[in-house]
Amino acid sequence: MTEDILFFFDKRKDALPLYETLESRIFREIENVRVKVQKSQISFYNRHLFACVSFAGLRKKKDCPESYIVVTFGLDKRVESPRIEAASEPYPNRWTHHLLISDAGEIDDELMTWIKSAADFSEKK
Repeated sequence: MTEDILFFFDKRKDALPLYETLESRIFREIENVRVKVQKSQISFYNRHLFACVSFAGLRKKKDCPESYIVVTFGLDKRVESPRIEAASEPYPNRWTHHLLISDAGEIDDELMTWIKSAADFSEKK
């Protein structure tokens, strides 16, 4: 765990274990991943950005769990799932999806399938 990542979670230390679970699976299941910590998000790259973690406001504060992360990934098609909080198509055939994760159990095979597909899509751009 780098100092940058620890600083990113400085005011939300309770969400750090969720990030650690996700990061561990990404590094274990996807090759050649780089991480870039920015002020508002932690980005995962291969050739290009394919996923990120943030605290984006997907819900009103009163409707958010106490501890959570927002996982965002991009694909060439829209994923239809009740787990997806929001999806948009900023460019033709490039869909951005946002999920709110509040439990490590939500970092499951379904989520990782989407993230792996996002990494494949990113690699082919």
